[in-house]
Amino acid sequence: MPYDDDDNQPRSARRFRRSTLVTTVAALVAICLAGWFVRSATAGSEDPAAASGKPGDHARGASRAPGPSHSTGQDDKPAGAGPLAGKVVVIDPGHNPTNYRYPSEINRKVDIGTNSKECDTTGTSTNAGYAEARFTLDVSHRLRALLEKEGATVKLTQDNNRPYGPCVTERAAIGNKAHADAAISVHADGSAAGNRGFHVILPARVKSGAADTTKIVAPSRDLGTRIAGTFRRDTGSAPSNYIGGGTGLDTRGDLGGLNLSTVPKVFIECGNMRDPADAAQLTSGSWRQKAAQGIADGITGFLHG
Repeated sequence: MPYDDDDNQPRSARRFRRSTLVTTVAALVAICLAGWFVRSATAGSEDPAAASGKPGDHARGASRAPGPSHSTGQDDKPAGAGPLAGKVVVIDPGHNPTNYRYPSEINRKVDIGTNSKECDTTGTSTNAGYAEARFTLDVSHRLRALLEKEGATVKLTQDNNRPYGPCVTERAAIGNKAHADAAISVHADGSAAGNRGFHVILPARVKSGAADTTKIVAPSRDLGTRIAGTFRRDTGSAPSNYIGGGTGLDTRGDLGGLNLSTVPKVFIECGNMRDPADAAQLTSGSWRQKAAQGIADGITGFLHG
């Protein structure tokens, strides 16, 4: 039976077959190696933080909520897309987790237009030691994620990225420089047990020294009223029973963050950290998500007009 055998082929044909075989094998090896390198590179880039063992935000004392997704799934929106595209929101997380380490710096006086006040304060805490500064950062991160998902450009006055502060004057200046369409300062109160509920602080009409709130009083009231309504709806919390006469609104002219603002701005005291019932809510992650949603819904309603 005839069969192909290299020994029966002309020498030139045998050389051709051998070189073709060598070339084919070399190509297959190259393809396999390339695939192995791609798989290795992909696996190593999935979670650099996990691979390195580096601590995340919780290790720095900031309970950071998940930010907006940067994947390319079908449900994702392009950067700047959404109903709040083109809008700028400044979030001011009250106080700073390490303010207590810098008493001389945060106690120095700054000019707020009507008088002088401390640069910043340490804030309050629950009886169990959950600090207001941790609470404000957590809610602010959650709020940022919600607003960015709607297309807004969001800036934080601080993100646990500085040793103390910023001073109340700088907090106002950050919103002004950003030409924010809305600004919100996030806080929790430290009143007596039995005092419960939230309240939104509105800027009074102030015109003294560097302070002039004339142009922002009306839009800030609109912003604050909307936030009070949506915050109550989304969290189920009642307006303060000790400030605001049950309206959930309070007007003040002694806060530098409001006096020096040239953009619509309000403060929100989300609850009383010293009351056990309120503290149970403020220390709950699921409730803080509702709080962020309530604030976000109020800001969205204001920006939509």
